[in-house]
Amino acid sequence: MQKIIIGSDKSGFSLKEAVKAHLLERGVEVEDCGTRSLEAGIPYFEVAPVVAERVQSGEFSRGILICGTGAGMAVVANKYRGVYAVACESVYAAEKCRAINDANVMTMGGWIVAPELGVAMVDKFLDTGFTDNLEEWRREFLKNARVKVANLEETIYK
Repeated sequence: MQKIIIGSDKSGFSLKEAVKAHLLERGVEVEDCGTRSLEAGIPYFEVAPVVAERVQSGEFSRGILICGTGAGMAVVANKYRGVYAVACESVYAAEKCRAINDANVMTMGGWIVAPELGVAMVDKFLDTGFTDNLEEWRREFLKNARVKVANLEETIYK
């Protein structure tokens, strides 16, 4: 069973609730660490670190973060070593962030993405593996690129 951690600020609350309900119907174990109501929002810069740290630790293999545009959550989550967060606005982007970038956190914007689209994006994000549906030459390139990025990370986080 997949274990996913999800969080949102007030702007992403409605989309988060739709995605969370879908994931539970799908049989995914979901932990919600974000805003619990429209009346009591938690800022994006407080939610994103919780998700990022728990993905970073390996407790969760993937995370989903939702704010107004998805950008703020991605900026904060990407401050954590080993966390690769990508803001997505389409099913195609959700697929490619996994296949090409091996992203482990997807961010979305509650002001941009409709619930039905968000659910489809999350399904694609969870169902796509690194280098899935790519040409062999691109798979090899990306596997090597992942090593180069990891090496870059080592120099940055010394």
